[in-house]
Amino acid sequence: MTDEEETWGSQIAAQLAGKGANVLITYVAGADAAAQVAADINSKGAGQAIVSQADAASLEASQRVVKKAVNKWGRLNIVVLNATFDKTFDTNVKGPMFLIQSALPHLTSAVSSSSESSSLTRASMVPPDFLLYNCTKGAVEQMARVLAKDLGQKGITTNVVAPGPIDTDLFRNGTTEQEVAFTENLHPAKRLGQAEEVAKVVDFLVSLEASWVNGQTLMVNGGFVV
Repeated sequence: MTDEEETWGSQIAAQLAGKGANVLITYVAGADAAAQVAADINSKGAGQAIVSQADAASLEASQRVVKKAVNKWGRLNIVVLNATFDKTFDTNVKGPMFLIQSALPHLTSAVSSSSESSSLTRASMVPPDFLLYNCTKGAVEQMARVLAKDLGQKGITTNVVAPGPIDTDLFRNGTTEQEVAFTENLHPAKRLGQAEEVAKVVDFLVSLEASWVNGQTLMVNGGFVV
C-alpha cells in the first residue's frame, strides 16, 4: 500500500466491511500495513478481510487477485479501483482496465465498479508538474464513461470518485503549515477533506441506492473545484 492507499483506501475497505461486505485488500509493497488494515476489519466481526500482493499494472496480478476472491467467496459484487500512484500510465490506466477485464466474468448483475480520479482534472489552475498525473486521471474518467454504456447493459454501473486535497500523511509530507493553511483556505469550509468522507461516497456508489447513477464523475472536494 502507498501512504495514500493506507488512508482513504483503508477507509473504503473498512466502510464497506462495516456494512457486511467481504473485502480483498491489495498492495504492491507494505504488507504489514495491509495486514493491519485487514486485522482491524476482522476484529470488528462484520465483513471479512483478506490481503493479496499485486502490481496493479500487471494483467496476471489482476487475474490472480480476482481468482483468489472468487475462490474464497464464490462471486464478486463490487470492484473498487484505488490505485492512486501518479508515476505511469501503466498503474493509473492499464491497472484499472486489467482489473475490470479480469473481474467482469465474475460480476453479477446490479453491482458496481468505482474508479478514482482527481478534482484536478476540472481545476482551472493546475501546477505544471501534474501533467502526467492529470492525463492518467482524465483517461480513467473517459474509460468509465464508455464502460457505463457497455456494462450498463448487464446491470453493472461504473462511476468515478474524484477527491480534492485529502488530509493524509502523503499530503502533509513535505508540506509546510503555511501551505496546508493556504490549501484549507481554498475550500469554502476552510478545511481539508477526510479519508472517511471519500469512503462514504464510494460506499454509496456501490450500493443499490445508487442504481441509477452510471457513468458519472462525482467531485468529492468540499467545493474546492466546482
